[in-house]
Amino acid sequence: MPTPSDDVVLDLAAGYPDIAVLRAALARRDWTACRRVLDAAAPDSRTGLIRVGADDDGIEGFLRDVVRRDPRDGAAVAMLGSHLISVGWGIRTTAAAKHVSAEQFTAFHEWLGRAEEVLIEGAARIPGDPAIWTVRLTSALGLSLGKAETRRRYDRLAAVDPHHLPGQITMVQQLCPKWGGSWEEVHAFALDAMRAAPAGTAHGMLVAEAHAEHLLAIWRENPDDWPARREYLYAAPLRDELFEAAQRSIGHPAFRRSYRWLEAASTFAFLFWLMQEKEAAAWALRMLGNLATEYPWNIYQSVPDAVRTARTFALEESR
Repeated sequence: MPTPSDDVVLDLAAGYPDIAVLRAALARRDWTACRRVLDAAAPDSRTGLIRVGADDDGIEGFLRDVVRRDPRDGAAVAMLGSHLISVGWGIRTTAAAKHVSAEQFTAFHEWLGRAEEVLIEGAARIPGDPAIWTVRLTSALGLSLGKAETRRRYDRLAAVDPHHLPGQITMVQQLCPKWGGSWEEVHAFALDAMRAAPAGTAHGMLVAEAHAEHLLAIWRENPDDWPARREYLYAAPLRDELFEAAQRSIGHPAFRRSYRWLEAASTFAFLFWLMQEKEAAAWALRMLGNLATEYPWNIYQSVPDAVRTARTFALEESR
């Protein structure tokens, strides 16, 4: 794999060419072209593309027209529901709850309520669509519907697709303490889901993201407490689990640059760099080339600067 240059490209479309094709079709309001992209994608990638497309501004009316014409179009239902959630989150922001105003919460819940109406009807008509159930996991999280309802929705998803990575990533988030779960639940779910999935897929990122979330929680709670971060980073369980996850995903001979490869490689690179695992960090960074993702590097003020620092550490002998 080539050594990256100093450029740091953070656009997901650079790693997933279908994103640009889908965005162009949405800009033209050409649903037939959108469906060509989505129908050709594997289930995980289809859900990922639907969620990326849902972030486009001003598409609610267009998608409602599509759903009105064909209420059984699962892709349109999932994208509309995800879009309404995205608008709601934009109002709420990603700030901690204590920093969100009552007015923001009210508007947030109103938008998620609209999404639920669309998704409930869609799930009733097309119960076998994993994208709809994945988006319903996100709405359950935002509406604080609780573990039991979230687990019910996840079980419905798993009955359709037992290893649906987009839904499993959402579950990792749902099980975090900030959403009412615990770190024990997060790590247990991530390990079980990864080990149950076929080797050579991106499911190893579930373990990496669980550890990234745990580390970042420690970091945010005490930004100046490097010893606490170091204790977590150098603990044997983290190292053992992370290397197992990497070997089952980005380090496996069958691994391909399909859904979530970019996020997986970026998260592994971030963690291996902080753990001072030079060879492992170099492998992940070379896989990325000039690409990276905002998360989890955005714990730093400048994502590109953090990525360049990691490259200098891991790849300096190769330059």
